Amino acid sequence: MGKVKVKKSDVWIDMTPMSDVMTLLLTFFMLTSTFVKNEPVKVNVPGSVSEIKVPENGVLTILVNPEKDAAGNPTGEGQVFMSIDNTDNLGETLQTMMPDANALELDVFTREGTFGVPLDEMKSYLNMSTDQRQKVLPTKGIPLDSIDGGMSEFQQWVDAARNVNDKIKIALKSDASTPYKTVKKVMSELQDMDESHYYMITNLKVAEED
Repeated sequence: MGKVKVKKSDVWIDMTPMSDVMTLLLTFFMLTSTFVKNEPVKVNVPGSVSEIKVPENGVLTILVNPEKDAAGNPTGEGQVFMSIDNTDNLGETLQTMMPDANALELDVFTREGTFGVPLDEMKSYLNMSTDQRQKVLPTKGIPLDSIDGGMSEFQQWVDAARNVNDKIKIALKSDASTPYKTVKKVMSELQDMDESHYYMITNLKVAEED
């Protein structure tokens, strides 16, 4: 008996619905994602077993990093930088601290996100080129010393951010090798402002069993 030949036919699958779904998903993730801006310094945070999550928006992040000299050696001091994830809040905070800021300076400030130079150097810093700012910022830091016995520049920035957004959350992100005295100074200045509740940003590690 001869073999029965099965007639072969081309299989055609309409991929249009799949393409529509992929386009919708891509659009959704693009609109809901939060883009991470570059930080002026690389902060290697310590490990912790705490699983408390930092809010995804409406956060003032304080970066504390060990200071280094021109040769790259630790000086024994620390530097303080700040960032605000909300661009509108960031711009309004600068306008509070520097009322004479022009549109160009405001645009540069909000695009960078992270700031940390003394206020009297802010205008000249914002008028530098991008390459110059990237070189200068890691060598600076927000002063922690009080001004004429009053608030320090650090406290003034925090206060300005709170006035712009009274629901803003504060998060402290400190490098594991930052001198403790600098971290303690930051905490003390926050406490002097009645800011005793803030988030500590750490890397999650598994708790050791007894």
